[in-house]
Amino acid sequence: MGTKPTEIRRHKHEEVSRRMSGNDGASQDCRADDAVLYEATDSGVAILTFNRPDRLNAWGPDIAAGFYAGIDRAESDPAVRVVVLTGRGRGFCAGAYLGAPGGGAAKVSESMENAGQTNLADLVGERPPHFVTTLRKPVIAAINGACVGIGLTQALMCDVRFAAAGAKFGAVFARRGLIAEFGISWILPRLTSMGIALDLLLSARTFLAEEAAELRLVKEVVAADDLMKRVLEYAEDMAANCSPASMAVVKRQVYADDIRDVVDAHNRSEILVHEAMSRPDVIEGITCFLEKRTPQFSALRPTDA
Repeated sequence: MGTKPTEIRRHKHEEVSRRMSGNDGASQDCRADDAVLYEATDSGVAILTFNRPDRLNAWGPDIAAGFYAGIDRAESDPAVRVVVLTGRGRGFCAGAYLGAPGGGAAKVSESMENAGQTNLADLVGERPPHFVTTLRKPVIAAINGACVGIGLTQALMCDVRFAAAGAKFGAVFARRGLIAEFGISWILPRLTSMGIALDLLLSARTFLAEEAAELRLVKEVVAADDLMKRVLEYAEDMAANCSPASMAVVKRQVYADDIRDVVDAHNRSEILVHEAMSRPDVIEGITCFLEKRTPQFSALRPTDA
């Protein structure tokens, strides 16, 4: 007898997990030393991996450029329906990288003295973290380790988050003489509450994945060795069973309706329902349910949603 589909999926998940943990430097269509690795699975999932494990994937221009390029590639590829973001090694993203080549403490001090003239785009890149919320495709963070500062902000801007047990989190800005940067003061209270956001931002304390789950910052905490397997199971289920057009519209609704009152949100949803009813995905969604089969939804085109 041949190998069962469930066994094939399990082997694929295990292979991806080995690559993400650094046991295999190979990745699809990229070099092993790229700052961000890109891999598209045959299940409709693109995996972007921060690949600077020697600095716990601290955010710098190299990671920023690779991240934007990978996101653009996933957004424009009709075969990709869900994006997963993770890190290689012990860190997801441990804040901003202050140890650029030729730098050191003296250079950091000099740049801080000239902070008023500093172009943050040189460090953060051309786009703010919240641009992830404007993407049409779901973005899932697989937080494998240290998730601090801008790394935390970037993770919170993803649509769903999973975390490895024991992963450290921290909105440490106040301990660096900084403020709530890059939109974290917007997203954090929306995911938790104003009181919790103030606690985390004012104390600037570190906390573990288990508390992050209690605070509703992550969906699930998973054993480190099982993190990518679980995330891919979740992402592949979305890719196989959810309409890409529907997910794009729902995502846009959730982020936009947060600033609307309920009447405006309802009125807007009525318009979107009429638009959805004109798409073939509705007929396919009902038909596949009645026929008890996997749906065959159309891929997103560049002009869709």
